[in-house]
Amino acid sequence: MDIAVTGGARLRMAGLSGFAALALGLGAAQAEPAGGSWSTAAPLPDERTEVFMTTDGARLYLAGGFAPGEGRPTAPTALYAYDPNADGWELLTDLPEGVNHAPMVYLDGRLYVVGGYREATFDPIDSLRIYDIAEDSWQDGPPLPTARGALAATVHDGRIHALGGVDLDGENTGAHEVFDPETESWSSAAPLPTPRDHHAAASVQGEIVVVAGRNPETELLRVNEIYDPESESWRSGADVPTGRSGVAAVELDGLVYLFGGEQFDPADTFDEAERYDPAQDEWVAMAPMPTARHGLGAAVMDGRIHVVSGGPGRGLTYSDVHEVLTPKE
Repeated sequence: MDIAVTGGARLRMAGLSGFAALALGLGAAQAEPAGGSWSTAAPLPDERTEVFMTTDGARLYLAGGFAPGEGRPTAPTALYAYDPNADGWELLTDLPEGVNHAPMVYLDGRLYVVGGYREATFDPIDSLRIYDIAEDSWQDGPPLPTARGALAATVHDGRIHALGGVDLDGENTGAHEVFDPETESWSSAAPLPTPRDHHAAASVQGEIVVVAGRNPETELLRVNEIYDPESESWRSGADVPTGRSGVAAVELDGLVYLFGGEQFDPADTFDEAERYDPAQDEWVAMAPMPTARHGLGAAVMDGRIHVVSGGPGRGLTYSDVHEVLTPKE
């Protein structure tokens, strides 16, 4: 079933046998608007969910995830770049293989795809895929010490922090591993206090904020844990107002913005957009996303937050939606 939305984007909901999390749901809970306005931009060229996205400040880069197929999802390898001046997407060199539930970060002219699940499966991998933007080419980096999918990653002080996820035993891990591009090596750091998956991380005000997600004990985590690289220690921040998983988060002007998510019982997706101020340890609700979804990508360009793709229903559902939040006080 296709559902038309503003801006020409499409949503697709598909029930696919043989996979977990297939029951679908719409009708996300509504957050009270506290600021910001939404607009639409050019939709992604194809429908996906569980994507990864980042920016170099000039363009968005989106890849990976699931796409609809005949009876089961496929694993798209296309890497797209979005130019805000042209309001259009460009196809770049494909990923070496399909990956879903992986984070992608930008650092010094390169994109880094960390771990994830292989192809259209839920098999964790340890790969570090590195894309050179100037060369339009991929290469393999040193493997992630702990293979895992549905993890989070962020860049702090020139290094990439990989946090949490699901390991090869199918268990949540608190693994916190740090990649240094200068030495092309990984090291271990203080583990994430609450092992989880489908969470998000952002580097803000000299620290790393890790929010939301899920684990076997709690489907919809409200956990907010903050890592101080100087003391190599964690502390708890104010709980996320709306517990959810399958979220995306970004930093803008010293604040963390958290978008979307899903839950399983009842089957639903979230349109929540919430903002966290680490200095005040406070959350406020922003204007809700026009399209509730999970497994989405988010990135900042020119003071606006682009939120792209993701599943409009719980589990394996797809969209090409591209919505843009312009925050305001």
